[in-house]
Amino acid sequence: VQLQASGGGLAQAGGSLRLSCRASGVIFRINDMGWYRQAPGKQRDLVAIARSGGSSIYADSVQGRFTISRDNAKKTVYLQMNSLKAEDTAVYYCKADIQKTISYGFDDYWGQGTEVTVSS
Repeated sequence: VQLQASGGGLAQAGGSLRLSCRASGVIFRINDMGWYRQAPGKQRDLVAIARSGGSSIYADSVQGRFTISRDNAKKTVYLQMNSLKAEDTAVYYCKADIQKTISYGFDDYWGQGTEVTVSS
């Protein structure tokens, strides 16, 4: 199983970026898919989670500015980031809770990270 993240880059404060993360490989079922971020010198923090049942969870710091969505057929999770701030600068990682086959339990898989830089 692999998670491939894309869409990071440089944006100005107030601008927008859209991140994508596609899961591939032997996959039977996916539960939660989410995004985390890690700024230099800081711990990795939750940004948003899209649950398989349709609900979403957001960190307070991005509520109202970021929107997470997922396309189950494409095994892809998206993060639309609007009204970007300098403090959103970080490496963004996607994570998915994946069951490889019906005989396996669920395991967490991480993408490689995509860098987002917001200039003020």
